[in-house]
Amino acid sequence: MRTTWSSELTLPVSEKRDHIQGAMEAPVTLLEYGDYECPYCGAAYPIIKQVQERMGDRLRFVFRNFPITTSHPHSEQAAEAAEAAAAQGRFWELHDVLISHQDELHPPDLREYALRLGLDEERFWDDLRRRAHVGRVARDVESADLSRVAGTPTFFVNGRRHLGAYDAATLGDAVRAARARTARAGTE
Repeated sequence: MRTTWSSELTLPVSEKRDHIQGAMEAPVTLLEYGDYECPYCGAAYPIIKQVQERMGDRLRFVFRNFPITTSHPHSEQAAEAAEAAAAQGRFWELHDVLISHQDELHPPDLREYALRLGLDEERFWDDLRRRAHVGRVARDVESADLSRVAGTPTFFVNGRRHLGAYDAATLGDAVRAARARTARAGTE
């Protein structure tokens, strides 16, 4: 039996729902389904930063949570912590800390990161205790399931699944190719 993979992002990027870095009118969107405890996501992080730096305002980056709890027992709480930070307007700051400290995602670590970032600690910790953002994380996972995402990191470039490697050269080439297609189509 053959597995059919969707090559399209099923749930389009939305300013209201998604975490977005970069200009909304950027001609290229790079979307990652990621897991804060996944070593491959950790390895991809500096590559994404390189691509963002090279592309500047021609790229917007979107992150959606896809915690794989069967392999990464702290990934769900880390994703909920990122959403608790988002509720205080600090998603990207905590995102960067979490992905850079993948071996330090225990509750005391999360508390320390919240303090370091100047978050309202009581509100942050209350959100985690109540699992206030579990629904938000679940919606990201559901969108991944709809697009037949099976692992992390999984990338989509302008809504199309990136099937190649995610080293700086390959991912950069995919982003540049998407930009060229956009320019040829006259939508840039």
